[in-house]
Amino acid sequence: MTELGAAWRFAALGGVCAGLAVAPFLRASADATELAVAGLSAAAALASVVPRQATRPAAVTWLCLLALAFATAGIGVGVARVDAIGAGALDLEPGRRVAVVGHVAAVPRRSDGRVTVRLDTPDGRLLVESPEPVPDLRTGSAIRATGEIRDPLPWEASWLERQGITDVLKAPAIELGMGQRGGAISLLDDARARAEDALGRGTDDSRAALLRGFVLGQDDRIDQGTVEEFRRSGLSHLLAVSGQNVLLLALLAWPLLALLGLRMRARLIVTLALIAVYVPIAGAGPSIQRAGVMGAAGVLAALAGRPRSRGYVLLLATAVTLALNPRASGDPGWQLSFAAVVGIMLWARPIRSLLVRRDGGGGTEETTAGALRGALADGVAVTVSATLATAPLIAHQFGVVSLASLPANLFALPAVAPVMWLGMLAGLVGQLPWLPVEPLTFIAGALAGYVAQIASWLAAPTWAQVDLVIDEPVLVLGVCAALTVAVTLALRWASRRSSLRLAPILAIVAAASLATIAAAAGPSGVGPSRTNPDAVSGLRVTVLDVGQGDSVLLEPADGKPILVDAGPPEAEVAGMLAERGVERLGALVATHAQSDHVGGAPDVLDGIPVDRFLFARSSRRLRGAASAAGTQPMRVTAGARARSGSLRLEVLWPPRQRLDVPRDPAADPNQLSIVLLARWHEFELLLTGDAEAELAPIDPGPVEVLKVAHHGSEDAGLDGLLDRSTPTLAVVSVGAENPYGHPAPATLAELADHDVPLARTDLAGSLTIDVDRRGFSLHAAG
Repeated sequence: MTELGAAWRFAALGGVCAGLAVAPFLRASADATELAVAGLSAAAALASVVPRQATRPAAVTWLCLLALAFATAGIGVGVARVDAIGAGALDLEPGRRVAVVGHVAAVPRRSDGRVTVRLDTPDGRLLVESPEPVPDLRTGSAIRATGEIRDPLPWEASWLERQGITDVLKAPAIELGMGQRGGAISLLDDARARAEDALGRGTDDSRAALLRGFVLGQDDRIDQGTVEEFRRSGLSHLLAVSGQNVLLLALLAWPLLALLGLRMRARLIVTLALIAVYVPIAGAGPSIQRAGVMGAAGVLAALAGRPRSRGYVLLLATAVTLALNPRASGDPGWQLSFAAVVGIMLWARPIRSLLVRRDGGGGTEETTAGALRGALADGVAVTVSATLATAPLIAHQFGVVSLASLPANLFALPAVAPVMWLGMLAGLVGQLPWLPVEPLTFIAGALAGYVAQIASWLAAPTWAQVDLVIDEPVLVLGVCAALTVAVTLALRWASRRSSLRLAPILAIVAAASLATIAAAAGPSGVGPSRTNPDAVSGLRVTVLDVGQGDSVLLEPADGKPILVDAGPPEAEVAGMLAERGVERLGALVATHAQSDHVGGAPDVLDGIPVDRFLFARSSRRLRGAASAAGTQPMRVTAGARARSGSLRLEVLWPPRQRLDVPRDPAADPNQLSIVLLARWHEFELLLTGDAEAELAPIDPGPVEVLKVAHHGSEDAGLDGLLDRSTPTLAVVSVGAENPYGHPAPATLAELADHDVPLARTDLAGSLTIDVDRRGFSLHAAG
């Protein structure tokens, strides 16, 4: 390829990419097909008259004209694709009530107590949203829904536009229908369903959900607390099929193929074939297609010897993904994949060279040790390059940067490729249901659990993620340019130092990572959100005197306060928080939707900033109030975890299965009240909400303090709970002279029989428990 010939190809492909990218923002005056033909004709005409040899100024002029002609063709193709995608949308008047029947087009999204699912109907595409519980919805399955059409909200309009959707159907429920999609795509649906089933055999439900996220991009059944830990630790890309995942899968297979004696070209063909097989098994949806294309581009870019070849591969991948959907350039996932491939293209090879460089430059990678060394070097190089390259875009799109991202990804690296390999193999073997997959999924599940533990550890410090907003696109480009220059110069400097070895640097990174993990079990160094921090040296627990209701304030000295319930509205808990100098809450937990527990929640949400609103079941009104206040609503079930500084919270009740059944208006809401186990170092506190032990059979293990359930009402299961938990103190939040007779004589007698001292808000006012390393002490307001 001559220099001029290479420039021609770059100009042509770059012009196509530019045309496709700007097409969604233009309204062509001519027919899209005519525009594309005109551009291609102009490009052909230019190619036929350009001189074989041209001076540099003349060559630049011809290249600009050629790029413009191909950009015109790209605009024509892009406009045609945008029109074709938009033509498939269902477009109805807002407020209209309709009943729809269709097929699930993509993995549902579950968050904030609601489910959203893209639906293909005979009349067009739309988004259906419904509150939980909603059954498992497999891609391609038939569903029915009846509700009211609404326009997309401002924050979701651009995302839906990229999917070719203009309407949202608000439905009180989603029902499973009969049958699947027909045609050739049904074969992919069936293959994906068999892969899902295979990944669920041989491991527990939580690890099976992680495997489906890693391998198939299904994150809808992963616990929301786990999803949050992956996000804070910078590992959230593992829960969706991304270009980086595909690239790691392929590159780490490279040395194994070398050990089999395959030459370079054969290894490349097999690697790309692996990606081609993986994409349809993973569902072949738009995001999976993009991941496959970007992953293949990353492989070629990482292996290409010349920068020109790597750049050409990047442009080709860009053109393919934009031709599939010209609006993809506005998608954060596409932008992050693009940035990751650019980072890999620029930095993966020099980082790898520093990692595998030996004294004298000798050695081979055809031995087993060399292959493993090369695989590890490839993985580290890709991980570091992609993490650095995507950081500015993450700050732009999400307003945060994970400081734990690099160490978390490096610690998770040894498990990522095996999880993907074993998961893919299980999905393939699972296409024949009589073949056993349990050995594969057992090992893969254990590795997935290891990655989840890394995410939990490295998400724990409050400084694991910092707020960093880069608003303006120009500023984003400036930061990216500065980062590119700085990293490139640093790598060039390192490569010229023959005595420099990267092993000591990696040792420092590892030590820093271990220090971060250790910090997960200790103070985080970030002060609490309150104006009188002097009063709290360890953990302060305040059972607020709200009358006949519940509200418990947890204040770790090294984290943000957490409020569990907000009492009845007349208690004015928001004012109590202000009196105590609380300026921000890390979380507001609503144990269940009864006024004596959440009546004051709207005032709290309106009065001070709250990071997250945690609930198992909640009213739409309260979830809406949280969203309006800028608080992130999050549904939690048994097994979910949260943390603020050294304070850890674990949800013990209710289990997800109990929430997935249809809501019974006549059922006792106390049955699904959240039960929390709060841990601060060796101190443990059991917060039972209104879930009496006879309704919520839990085994928390020994605890120091028990908040007695349901204001001390009679509880047939209390005896067993006291035997299992052996508390040294019990507290009851109860109103003076309440009409219910709380606390019940039977409850008082049970506590006395177990020699458990009792403190009551109706007799002593607000109860304060101060905890430090030596133990805890109880103080009453009066």
